[in-house]
Amino acid sequence: SGIEFKNCFAIAPALLLTQRQHALHHGLGCIHHVDIGLEGPRGRDHVGHLFHDVDVRVVHIAVLIRQRVFRLITFLVWRVGFQNAHHLHALPHALFAGQKVEQAGRILVIDPLDRAAKEATVFLDMRKRVNSRGNEEGLLSVVFHPDFAKNRLFFTYYTAMNEEKKRINVLSRWSVDKETQVAKPDSEEVLLTLDDPYSNHNGGTLLFGRDGMLYLSCGDGGAANDPLFSGQDLGSLLAKILRIDVDHPEGARLYGIPKDNPFIAVAGARPEIWAYGLRNVWRMSFDRTTGELWAGDVGQNQYEEVDVVVKGGNYGWNAREGFHDFPGGQPGKFGSNYIEPIIEYSHGDGVSITGGYVSRCAKYPALEGVYLYADLVSCHIWGLRANKGVLLAGPEILLTTRNQLPTSFGEANDGSLYLVTFEGSQDPRAKGAIWHIAPTP
Repeated sequence: SGIEFKNCFAIAPALLLTQRQHALHHGLGCIHHVDIGLEGPRGRDHVGHLFHDVDVRVVHIAVLIRQRVFRLITFLVWRVGFQNAHHLHALPHALFAGQKVEQAGRILVIDPLDRAAKEATVFLDMRKRVNSRGNEEGLLSVVFHPDFAKNRLFFTYYTAMNEEKKRINVLSRWSVDKETQVAKPDSEEVLLTLDDPYSNHNGGTLLFGRDGMLYLSCGDGGAANDPLFSGQDLGSLLAKILRIDVDHPEGARLYGIPKDNPFIAVAGARPEIWAYGLRNVWRMSFDRTTGELWAGDVGQNQYEEVDVVVKGGNYGWNAREGFHDFPGGQPGKFGSNYIEPIIEYSHGDGVSITGGYVSRCAKYPALEGVYLYADLVSCHIWGLRANKGVLLAGPEILLTTRNQLPTSFGEANDGSLYLVTFEGSQDPRAKGAIWHIAPTP
């Protein structure tokens, strides 16, 4: 399309993006194949290789499958005047239509089939509510209710300033006008606010599980090294994965606590908590086949990690970073039975993980079961296979982009995957883009 994005942050099935405002720049009126021109690692020619029946050599993203050449191609789908887009989400009633979330607080509706589009429909403009002054602040995530077709509800998570000019993180519910098909700007209901002591480490992925519950990743509150020791404190919602019931409010709360949440009976613990000890999960996703919850947790000084998040799990921060003890960390009073990550990588290979998705698109069987994730700074995109939290194959670098900084992945309703990038730098004035990833003969 001819639309340009600025610093795309994320995409979601319809497709949702968050961005900072930027003048439209035209000139890309067709889909482009990105010829990366890199050589990746050779695959293993034995049981346990990353791809099914694959002897892998990535050359221009080529994957050889029984001597038949397939390519993991990235197609430029949109570059439409978006700024700081960092989330993409598919609308529940449309296979391709997507919503793009801009960091500054706009949600845009885009259609990947409309290659001639020069601008996107504004679904919701909440920039006056959103505090996006910090690099990690802004409109962070959006998700639609599983029963959206009937109730027309969706949810946002963003950073803001309260009446006392103090930072807070806000979880809200909104409704969509049936006639205009865009959000009602005055429909916001604030479900939950969190005190936010610093500008960074806000986490920020909203998901609905198969169980109909809403899941939210919350960072440790920021600064460095977890100065408040939030990670191991079950009395704090920071550095946690939360799980709440948005359909059954309780008392003064506009949400309920699921009866099977793990810490309801633990003295001093917040009942919303599902898992803890996670420093700053930047993107998590459910495997649509197994239901497992995958998370990319951004590290502190040395290691980034991929986790499979389970009920009641303690993932170690700040006593642990990756597989290692963290200097100056504290185990906390709620136990030290830590769950190790699936993998870690050192800051020699990247410094800011972007969690992705397990590929489950029927159109691309070679990628079936491969978890894709990336690093914002090194621009590597990896793949791995795991089963029930145990690594089976990989990780392998499948692609290293040239000057496209991966900020988020998105999944369409048919399971096909997209990538959101900052183009060239993290500067708020930089362009952003959305890419479609697919192996093709």
